[in-house]
Amino acid sequence: MENNETQLPSLMLVDGMALLFRAFYATAVTGQFMINSKGVPTNAVQGFLKHMLTAVDHFSPTHVAVCWDMGSKTFRNELFGEYKANRSTPPVEMIPQFDLVKKAVEAFDIPNIGLEGFEADDCIGTIAKASISNSNVYILTGDQDMLQLLEDNISVVLLKKGFGNYEVHNTNSFYEWKGITPRQMIDLKALMGDPSDNYPGVKGIGEKTALKLLIQYESIEGILENVEALTKTQRAKIEVAVDMLHLSRRLAEIKCDVPVSCSLEESLFNYDREKVKQMALDHEFRTLQRMII
Repeated sequence: MENNETQLPSLMLVDGMALLFRAFYATAVTGQFMINSKGVPTNAVQGFLKHMLTAVDHFSPTHVAVCWDMGSKTFRNELFGEYKANRSTPPVEMIPQFDLVKKAVEAFDIPNIGLEGFEADDCIGTIAKASISNSNVYILTGDQDMLQLLEDNISVVLLKKGFGNYEVHNTNSFYEWKGITPRQMIDLKALMGDPSDNYPGVKGIGEKTALKLLIQYESIEGILENVEALTKTQRAKIEVAVDMLHLSRRLAEIKCDVPVSCSLEESLFNYDREKVKQMALDHEFRTLQRMII
């Protein structure tokens, strides 16, 4: 019997902002903004395209789509006003590259997907879950939050330092690594909190304790039902933070039912080489010019 992977198309969903910011900071550190003759910095866009095309070359997906955050406010800010409030405004050299990168993606006939009020993660989660009946899905990101989306037909490709270095996870590798299921990752984040997203979870509970509790009691409900069996310190920390614990779980969970879609017809990876060459020439994307010679 043939392997399922050979029968199904493969869809790579790209976490646009994760790649764009990674590319920007990799060169901005040394002041290499790659400003073109029009005075526009292009370092983030060129690095983004190199990350995306290197991954496409490595994993050979038949279909590709890129998901983006659309503005800084989402439904999570309505739930918790401090959500991501610690994020500074993007550097001035980054601002013109937000639109430019979408134009570059368009030149490859790759769909740009985003929805106001939701994060790219929610768009990726929704499309990934809707696509698993007819494709193998690869999520390309630098963000471990995406690991909660792992399923039999969904893999998460975490970018490591440099280009072309990946840590690929499926449900089995995730369980071997953490000892919990991907869905339990949501409760793990709720317990630990997330400093980068600026929500506290349960103060004083780190990953080691959170994992131990989830392995033993399976979920936040299981922990709360057995709160009397916890150590005195654990119990005190959790009891004082029950409301925040439930709120943190809502913040941590990627929504997989937002009103976005992406068909296989739309996302077929098959671009016009001349159109891309012209776009690379127009914006002086020398990295891209070298890659598509």
